[in-house]
Amino acid sequence: MTHHTVKEIAVALKAEAFGATDILIARAAEPASAGPDDLALAMNPKYAESLGQGAARVAMLWEGADWEALGLQAAIIAPRPRYAMSGLTKMLDAGQGYAAGIHPTAFVDPEAELGANVSVGPLAVISKGAKVGAGSVIGPQCFIGWNATLGENAYLREAVSIGARVTIGARFIGQPGARIGGDGFSFVTAEPSGVESVRKTLGDQGEAKAQDWTRIHSLGSVTIGDDVEIGMGATIDCGTIRDTVIGDGTKLDNQVHLGHNVVIGRNSLICGQVGIAGSATIGDNVVLAGQCGVNDNIFVGDGVIAGGGTKLMSNVPAGRTMLGYPATQMDKQVEAYKALRRLPRLMREVAELKKAIFNSNKET
Repeated sequence: MTHHTVKEIAVALKAEAFGATDILIARAAEPASAGPDDLALAMNPKYAESLGQGAARVAMLWEGADWEALGLQAAIIAPRPRYAMSGLTKMLDAGQGYAAGIHPTAFVDPEAELGANVSVGPLAVISKGAKVGAGSVIGPQCFIGWNATLGENAYLREAVSIGARVTIGARFIGQPGARIGGDGFSFVTAEPSGVESVRKTLGDQGEAKAQDWTRIHSLGSVTIGDDVEIGMGATIDCGTIRDTVIGDGTKLDNQVHLGHNVVIGRNSLICGQVGIAGSATIGDNVVLAGQCGVNDNIFVGDGVIAGGGTKLMSNVPAGRTMLGYPATQMDKQVEAYKALRRLPRLMREVAELKKAIFNSNKET
């Protein structure tokens, strides 16, 4: 286990350190459970009360905190605590224990190219023509397909699969079970189908008859930029002719699905269980919260934020904040929801008014 002094941690986080800055820290912990070698994380005043329940000598605190009054021997003050967490967790991460070199049970094709200091775990397969950048970690049971390319310092956890001809940039992270480069879900019928009629009429299937579905093969692949992370169980389809594309810095959460030909820009966040249908285009700095759905062949502009469960059925201009099914601007959706909640009371009031008017007319 690696230890860091309070001063070392503060310097790395560009934060201020106070008190006995030579104390060695082994772990980060919640205040109530922190021990004498832990850094207690009490970055909000509401967590300060629980410091006394633990044995921490050092804590990371909010700006303006009186660390001495809290009974601490040292403190780190971070102006933006949650951002400081990113650096702190990186410093203290013990990793997954993957050893350097190629495990004897792994298969690396003689025509594959591995850069310097690549780690290949047990039962991993690296196919013919594949290229793996220097410093990369290929975890146990991973598969890298024919002529696929990974940039330097890729980090594949266990059981990640990357299909043929997929191209991935530097510092890629693939969480367990991520699947990149499967065939697109693309099928067609010999004559116009009921689905095609419904798309045109928004309801009427016309005279279409039942037919067999014929597969359209995926000739494209997947292109992924630098600093991208793909979550557990996420699935990314190949493009039909052109590649499916994910831009630099974009992060996909667990169980996200991208259909064929989808394009996502830079620095977007796609949260858990989001489904993006084929040929949709997502801009830069877009945030799609959990269980959002995006219709095929539409665009979502730069900077759009969609709340959880939102279903984007048509194009969304840049900068919009969306919510609901079908999606509308969030403030309008909330207003409509409030109005809907008031409907039962309104209906009762209308019924009472009708009754009063009826009785009044009856008396006259």
